[in-house]
Amino acid sequence: MPEVADIFRLHGVAYRQRFGQKLLPSHRRALDDIEQCRTPDLGGHLYSCLHCGREHYSYHSCQNRHCPKCQQERTERWLRRQASRMLPCSYFLITTTLPQQLRSLARSQQKIIYGILMHSAAAAIQKLALDPRYLGATPAILGVLHTWTRGMAYHPHVHFLVSTGGLDRKGRWIDSKRPRYLLPTRALSIIFRAKFCDGLRKRGCLHLAPPAVWKKNWVVHGQHAGSGETVLTYLARYLHRIAISNSRIDNIDNEQVTFHYRDNKTRRLKHITLSAQDFIARFLQHVLPRGFTKVRTYGLWNPSSAAKLEAARAQIPAPPLAPVTTPRCDRDRGVQISTAPGSVSARHRCPFCRQGPLLMRQIIPRRARSP
Repeated sequence: MPEVADIFRLHGVAYRQRFGQKLLPSHRRALDDIEQCRTPDLGGHLYSCLHCGREHYSYHSCQNRHCPKCQQERTERWLRRQASRMLPCSYFLITTTLPQQLRSLARSQQKIIYGILMHSAAAAIQKLALDPRYLGATPAILGVLHTWTRGMAYHPHVHFLVSTGGLDRKGRWIDSKRPRYLLPTRALSIIFRAKFCDGLRKRGCLHLAPPAVWKKNWVVHGQHAGSGETVLTYLARYLHRIAISNSRIDNIDNEQVTFHYRDNKTRRLKHITLSAQDFIARFLQHVLPRGFTKVRTYGLWNPSSAAKLEAARAQIPAPPLAPVTTPRCDRDRGVQISTAPGSVSARHRCPFCRQGPLLMRQIIPRRARSP
């Protein structure tokens, strides 16, 4: 099965030569890491099976948060931690989208615009939630930035998982007045637009935005999310990797890459064929700047509100939620066993005979990075 790493290894050199010094450091690092992931370049371990005697190499993963093969353990840990913090109530999924007219600005000023996008949308939700006509309380909010569509097109938006209840100013738990309704999206859109404009003004970037964008309706979508488990699992799937998984790549042939996705509206399977250079460019436009936090918490889930979160939990009579099912990353082939030479793992079996335990024979050092 073809992988993103195969495309990078075949065509990454030409892509680097094409863009030279214009290539962003984050893009260059993603290319290097994904190319080397689970190869001798990163080192690893040599094992032998005590049953069939065959040798097995287990190479290290690159741990780049954009790699389709990595980060499964980090995703599982995040999902377990977040599931333990979930309040036993219902949730809403609110999605705020950056208008088309601002996307070129977002590409050139990623860290600034993505930060303003997340902060202004969360502030709009909190402001409207405090209105006594709707909730009249501070809810728990989890925001995750996405920058892609299923076809890997550039489409910055933020998914917010929002509790349908919250703590009022007196510290009392308040449930939503209507079980399947939380906030009016039209009013939320107006507040979101105003706060985004204010955020650009504070950062000195307002003059870079086209004036017409402040006169159009901004897209905000809301829907009931039940207990929040399904949404949380969906968000976890893309926390530490981006737009495409290896299982969606169909073919690499004659410098062409074909991949598929399922259309949201028709639910039909669609196929897209791009040149390898265009595929790499489309992939890299979703690589985030180094140090940017794509998952942020607000309201009761803000780290500074731990006491309020526990106070809210104590006031909700419903039983705790069932554990969330952890998603699996595609083709995670790493075998993380004991790292001490001569040690035997009784837990992990030989990938060939599926019977014998593995004996660690040798540690393979990683190769030095070229300058």
